[in-house]
Amino acid sequence: MSDERWVWGMGLATAAADGTILDTWFPEPAVGRIPLGLDPAMPPEDLEHLAVPDVRRGVTVEVVTVEIDLDVPPASTSDAYLRLQALSHRLVKPNEIDLTGIFGFLPNVAWTTAGPMHPDDLTRLRPFLQRDGIQVQGLDKFPRLLDYVTPPGVRIADASRVRLGAYLSPGTTVMHEGFVNFNAGTLGTSMVEGRISQGVVVGDGSDIGGGSSIMGTLSGGGAHRVSIGARTLLGANAGIGISLGDDCVVEAGLYVTAGSKIVLADEAPRADGSRPVVKGADLSGRDGLLFRRNSLSGAIEAVRRAGVGVTLNEALHA
Repeated sequence: MSDERWVWGMGLATAAADGTILDTWFPEPAVGRIPLGLDPAMPPEDLEHLAVPDVRRGVTVEVVTVEIDLDVPPASTSDAYLRLQALSHRLVKPNEIDLTGIFGFLPNVAWTTAGPMHPDDLTRLRPFLQRDGIQVQGLDKFPRLLDYVTPPGVRIADASRVRLGAYLSPGTTVMHEGFVNFNAGTLGTSMVEGRISQGVVVGDGSDIGGGSSIMGTLSGGGAHRVSIGARTLLGANAGIGISLGDDCVVEAGLYVTAGSKIVLADEAPRADGSRPVVKGADLSGRDGLLFRRNSLSGAIEAVRRAGVGVTLNEALHA
C-alpha cells in the first residue's frame, strides 16, 4: 500500500485521572509512515517540556507517536484526533478518509480555556478553576479547530463555529454565524455565512449565504453526500438536500430537498398548458440552474441560466 495513504505524528495526549484519553494534539502531522530511525522515547525538547501534569484540571500529559492507515477505521482516541487534524492541516480532503465509528473514540470533554478535562471532575475542581480564571467553553466530543490548527490564508470570525476536522482552503472566510462541521469544508475561496454539515464540500468561489443550511448525512438518514460546485450561491436562509453543480443560484429563503416537486419553468408547455415537474433529486448536481419560488403559485421552479453564478469580493478574500 502506498505511503501516501498513511499519516503519522508525534504529539501530546491528555489523560484524566481515570486513564481516559481526552485529546491528542499533533503540532506537525505528516503524510507517510513513521520515519525509520525515529525513537519515540526521545521526543523533541519542546514537546517534552509540555508533557507535565495540570492539577487544576486533574490531568496528565504524555508524548505519543501515532501512525494511521487512512483506509481503515479509527482504533483509538489518539488515532481519531490524528485523523481530524490531518483534515484540518489539509493533508487529506473530506470523504477521502475512513472515519467509521469515530464517535466511539471521542469522549465527551469539558473544554476549558486551559485545555480539556473530564466532565466528572468539573464539579470538584470548579473552585480551583474559577480561582485561576479558567472558564469552561463547552461540553462536547469535538473541540474547536483553532485550538489545534491555524489554517493559513483563512479567516474565522468566531472560533466556536468551526470544529476540528474541518477542511478550509486558502481564501475562505467563515463569518460569525457561519458553521463548518468535521469532514466538511471548502475546496477554494469561499464565503461561509451559513451551515456546512458533515461530509459536505463547497467548490471554489461559492457563497453560502447568511442563515442558510446544507443537509449532511448525520441526521438526514440518507446516503447521498451533498456537495456544492464552483461559483454557486446559496441565498440567505435558503437550504438544500441535493447537490448543486457549478454556477447555480438558490434564491433566498428557498429550501430544496430530494423530494421537492420542481417545475421546469423554461421547458415547453404540455398540451394542457402545464410545465413538466420533476423531483429535486432529478436535478441534483446539474450545472447552471436557478432555483426560485413562483410568487403567485408558490411552486418551486428551476430555470436554466447562463454565465457565472456569483463573483466574490477579491479584496475581502485576499
